Amino acid sequence: MIAVLKKEINSFFASPIGYLVIGLFLVVNGLFLWVFKGEYNILDSGFASLEPFFTLAPWIFLFLIPAITMKSFSEEIKQGTLELLLTKPLSTAQLVLGKYFGALTLILLALLPTLLYVVAISSLEQTGADLDSGVLLGSYFGLLFLGACYAAIGIFASILSPNQIVSFILAIFLCFIAYFAFEALANLNLFSSGAFGIEDLGLNAHYESISRGIIDTRDIIYFLSFIFLFLALTRFSLESKRTGKR
Repeated sequence: MIAVLKKEINSFFASPIGYLVIGLFLVVNGLFLWVFKGEYNILDSGFASLEPFFTLAPWIFLFLIPAITMKSFSEEIKQGTLELLLTKPLSTAQLVLGKYFGALTLILLALLPTLLYVVAISSLEQTGADLDSGVLLGSYFGLLFLGACYAAIGIFASILSPNQIVSFILAIFLCFIAYFAFEALANLNLFSSGAFGIEDLGLNAHYESISRGIIDTRDIIYFLSFIFLFLALTRFSLESKRTGKR
């Protein structure tokens, strides 16, 4: 599994695409948070808070993470190297986890530079503003879990097609559905208030919950279950391909 993980990271940074994807994430966030006028601009808000970042980041992740994961299995299928991987002494679980943790590592690398925003906010705090460290920590945990869920979806989408663009679009669609659709459906008033807790099926409700700074075990269990589901689906698809080659 470690070998697969290293291969994923090396292949990502072997071309300019890796640096471009992470660079775009940081540039887009930076422009909206510090340059462009609007609701996301921290300097215009008058509060020492990174709430605009944690509101904006899930939507940028919606495109960033599928771009990271789209080649995970799609490229292997297209080049015919997946068959070679399946002949190696690796279980399908190890192969899936290697690909997954490779993508997760890249997401962490994209998030690390955003800690500079915390430093900037801390400097604003010295002028009399208030920084809620509990909410800040909870929001970062929530964003990490959300990124991990998106990555699981992206890995699953990448094994469904040998075409990276198809995998990219499919991953964006599935991530959007998982993040926004359940809350939107609940707001349609087709159900009575809180009926079936339909909004709780979506990622957004649990992301917002943990971002309040309270680590609820229900949210943790939800995120872990969500990740396990899509990784299990990926493993099942991979097992089907292995069986089909025999």
